[in-house]
Amino acid sequence: MAPPTAAGPGRRSFVLASAGAALALGTGAPAHARGRPPFGRYGSPAARLDGRTLYVHPGGLGDHSTVQAAVDAARGTDGGGHTLVIAPGTYRETVAVGADRTDMTWLGASGDARDVVIVYDNAGGTPKPGGGTHGTSGSATTTVQADGFTARGITFANDWLRADHPGITGTQAVAIKVQGDRSAFLHCRFLGHQDTLYADSMALGVFARQYFAHCYAEGDVDFVFGRATAVFEHCHFRTLRRTDLTGAPYGFVFAPSTAVANPHGYLVTGSRVTSEAPDGHYKLARPWVPSSDPTARPMLTVRGTRLGAGIDAVEPYGTMSSGHPWQSQRFAEYRNSGPGAEIVVPANRPQLTRAEAASHHRGTYLGDWRPYERRF
Repeated sequence: MAPPTAAGPGRRSFVLASAGAALALGTGAPAHARGRPPFGRYGSPAARLDGRTLYVHPGGLGDHSTVQAAVDAARGTDGGGHTLVIAPGTYRETVAVGADRTDMTWLGASGDARDVVIVYDNAGGTPKPGGGTHGTSGSATTTVQADGFTARGITFANDWLRADHPGITGTQAVAIKVQGDRSAFLHCRFLGHQDTLYADSMALGVFARQYFAHCYAEGDVDFVFGRATAVFEHCHFRTLRRTDLTGAPYGFVFAPSTAVANPHGYLVTGSRVTSEAPDGHYKLARPWVPSSDPTARPMLTVRGTRLGAGIDAVEPYGTMSSGHPWQSQRFAEYRNSGPGAEIVVPANRPQLTRAEAASHHRGTYLGDWRPYERRF
């Protein structure tokens, strides 16, 4: 994604504040999780739910002490469908779920996403061993390529900070890149600054469906982006304060890159957008037409969502590339509320009619896949 207009300080407090100092320092479970069975109601290595359940514990009380080791042990050749139960703790590692690890489920053992944090600190401009830099995709703390992936009660974070690396211009720092079809995230958190949540697909011609419910995502520049068909239901998006910029805009919440042939891009419904920043210092979205897909026609529908005062109500959309103005893309709103949703300049706030809105709901976007009916 495009870099911000300046590099400057951020904050790492989202890890410290979310789970207490003990968790942030990797010393074990957060204080409010201590004294409980490490795997909650999901059994243990001695009382395994089934043969496809693996237990992860940072102190060695599970089958594995890192998430990646457990993913590697869940062999896709035996049919997939493994479950990882992850005990409270900070897992400072990068994790890759290959395409052969299908129908995998990750469960935060405590049920509170603040307790289970998977975090690393690579950025797009971070040098790689052997030469070169990671790039946007390579910066991801967690990468999921497998179809049928589900996560519940987990925090995915990238705590790379601009202020710590003033010489690096590639400030994209992805917390998670999701490429698989039928990928669901329930009660999860996504923490970062630029390019936090990369909701994408494996290839231009692949329309990956993804579902995010009761999730929290925060960042500053394009922090929810990509070409997936993604539904965000009852989610909270939080824009961060920036001290390195002297004026608006500080950034953009959404930057979809939907393929022109895909009838469904990003749908945000029943959600809210809040901000740490001064009023009007963030745009709701801008279209991303990447060089790898110059025919992309980004799509974003925001409906039934409260937009706080941090969103610029006069000009809520921006243009990333002069050849692809936002007005030529598929951006629309329907029955939003809050000061950031005020229709000040009607031409700048494309609104769906009631008849048009009827086709913009989770059923039409996700088709025969109904992750919202799944119970844990």
